[in-house]
Amino acid sequence: MSHHQSQPAPLPIVLRNVAGSERVLTPEALGFLSELHALFARPLRDLMAARIRRQARIDAGKLPDYLPETQDIRQGVWQADPVPPALVDRRVEITGPVDRKMMINALNSGAKVFMADFEDATAPSFPNIISGFVNMLDYRDGALEYDDPKSGRAYRVGDNPAVIIVRPRGLHLAEANVLVAGQPASAALFDFGLTFFHTGKAFAEDGRGPYFYLPKLESHEEARFWNEVFTFVQERIGLPKGTIKATVLIETLPAAFEMDEIIWELREHIAGLNCGRWDYIFSYIKTLRKRAEYMLPDRAEVTMDRAFLASYAARLVKVCHRRGIHAMGGMAAQIPVKGDEAANAAAFAKVRADKLREVQLGHDGTWVAHPDLVPVAMEVFDAEMTGRNQIRVPRQTFRFEPEMLLRPHEGRVTEQGVRTNISVAIEYLAQWLSGRGAVPINNLMEDAATAEISRAQVWQWVHHGANVALADGSARKLTAEWVAELLQEEIVGILDRIGASGFHRGHYAPAARIFHDAVTAEQLPEFITTPAYAVLNALD
Repeated sequence: MSHHQSQPAPLPIVLRNVAGSERVLTPEALGFLSELHALFARPLRDLMAARIRRQARIDAGKLPDYLPETQDIRQGVWQADPVPPALVDRRVEITGPVDRKMMINALNSGAKVFMADFEDATAPSFPNIISGFVNMLDYRDGALEYDDPKSGRAYRVGDNPAVIIVRPRGLHLAEANVLVAGQPASAALFDFGLTFFHTGKAFAEDGRGPYFYLPKLESHEEARFWNEVFTFVQERIGLPKGTIKATVLIETLPAAFEMDEIIWELREHIAGLNCGRWDYIFSYIKTLRKRAEYMLPDRAEVTMDRAFLASYAARLVKVCHRRGIHAMGGMAAQIPVKGDEAANAAAFAKVRADKLREVQLGHDGTWVAHPDLVPVAMEVFDAEMTGRNQIRVPRQTFRFEPEMLLRPHEGRVTEQGVRTNISVAIEYLAQWLSGRGAVPINNLMEDAATAEISRAQVWQWVHHGANVALADGSARKLTAEWVAELLQEEIVGILDRIGASGFHRGHYAPAARIFHDAVTAEQLPEFITTPAYAVLNALD
């Protein structure tokens, strides 16, 4: 790749200005984005085409497996570069959107790390994205503060804030409000490029970054792509190679077969792998969509302690520790239940049990979605883990056979399970279209992965004609017609609850349409956020 073009590429075109644009989208920052796109837009398109080809092979009957051509990497004795001091202890990480007040609360939560999320916990309206960058700039400058006009409360970042790791949007997404060479910008390059351009040097100078979480990777070629981006930008602004540290979410089924290879490609820049459990279940359904024998039961029965999920989590710990990096556990989505002591105690007990499973499996840290859960998770890890991580503790020595990573959970599909998926997906999509990406639903903090898994399950059940257990003990085959009836009932329920004007203001009609199209499509759509993003931009 030539890093030196004879003439500068044209500057990206910003289609609209929103509050903060002038600070974030400076001519220099746009020049930087233009260089990134000139070098990496075509390789990125090739990678997206490779995803489609891989899925076509799986649809045609070739099950995911370990790659014969990378056997040497899997069997080789090697380790990734050591992690920097700021990332040695990651026992509890809190995640949340790049909303100003939430960022301050997360930084002050007592967690070791805060994942500032431009991806699944943020609805990517242009005002949301740009204000997220304004918040990052203010954090860089020690000026991130918020005075709540409603409550009169003042929010300030405390003395010992969590380390920030930024999660850009996935490689498949576009940023429709910025055109580069006449095409929408890559959302991944946009989010990563702006974060790095504005904060990379400052964070490197005081030892707090620049650190990133990389979502939705499907192959080691995609990890290699990111490694090339990192190498280029570090050289471009004069940071030593290996300054950027990335943690990769293993949240797609193909990536679970390429963990060693992903670490190998990023070995100078990798700090860990993370179990992205909801997205992983969604990817499992999507990847194996043509095969009825991989149909999953109700989401409540697809738990981390058995079948393909248990093998995936154990393999992730084994591979990470063999390569000297952190194995991060998954999200505890529970949030405190106000005014119901019993329900609150039950939620906290669930978190405790889940974190105990993770730390005993060998994870070095875990995720929570709410500040009140930081002490609970911390307590479990403090009690069970003697050091600042447990990378040096030897783990599973056996080989994880491909069928172990593919074994479906057993259980029933119930009418309640179908109804829950419909109601959660509609509620989440409506909130997302209203600009909220992290949404409390039924005492869980949900993000875009929840909508994806809910609609993918309903699609899978309709597509393969699942027998649904009814409350009276009988069963009924799930059809598109029955789903339409249940969807209608859900809408009537929402109308009864919030009235017609609340229904329209809350964008429930487009949410229901997007969901209906996704679950009745002949082919399972790749991402529900893609059609939803077009609607979001039109509304915004």
